[in-house]
Amino acid sequence: MATTQQAFTVDHQPVADPGRRSATIVGWMFVLTYVTSISAKVWFYPPLFDGNYVTGPGADSRVLWGAFAEAILIIANIGSATALYTVVKHRYPNLGLSFIAARIMESVFIGVGILAVLTVVTLRQDYAAANEQATAGLATVGDAFLAMQHWTFNLGPQFVVGVGNGCILGWMMFRTGLVPRRLAVLGLIGGPLIVASGSAAVLHLIEPGGAVQSLSAAPEFFWELGFGIYLVVKGFKYNALTTTPPQS
Repeated sequence: MATTQQAFTVDHQPVADPGRRSATIVGWMFVLTYVTSISAKVWFYPPLFDGNYVTGPGADSRVLWGAFAEAILIIANIGSATALYTVVKHRYPNLGLSFIAARIMESVFIGVGILAVLTVVTLRQDYAAANEQATAGLATVGDAFLAMQHWTFNLGPQFVVGVGNGCILGWMMFRTGLVPRRLAVLGLIGGPLIVASGSAAVLHLIEPGGAVQSLSAAPEFFWELGFGIYLVVKGFKYNALTTTPPQS
């Protein structure tokens, strides 16, 4: 009797959602990318771009914390892509690898931007020890590195993000139905918009960081934030995980 009861208990255990753990990891990684990217801009953009950072009193600690936040952003970027690949690799292996590649490329641009920012901090610290003839040159070099950071932002978190997080990720989620398709549509809309605005900014057709570029980033912003929050709260749709659509 005991054996029969034990078999009954084992046979009727609830089936765990196989994608819940992966969904939680991906979701929190996306939330972390959101938090760290915003934090970095809040910390180091005002002091860096006030026009007097290298020759002024500076705010080194604040800028360094911003650079540290972007370093965490790189980890979250690559972590989210690799965790998501474990879910989509049997359905869309090529697109899954493409998303990882896009995340790595974005992270490369972010890393170059971090190096540019840290170089400017070093220039500011060396400014006090420089003679009067060298100070003008240090300020000019500092402006050049800040311009480099500006361009890495347009090419990485703007252009590449539109391709990876918008077009590739949005298409995978729309096709698989792992998240509500109306949410994935935001990525399919926001991706091309942010690619177009990033391209226009690089070609000087619009003002980089201006109102047009900011407005065009809105759908992508809500797509990434909504995607992360949905996965943390709801997880992937179980029915979508148990179906096998054609591979791409």
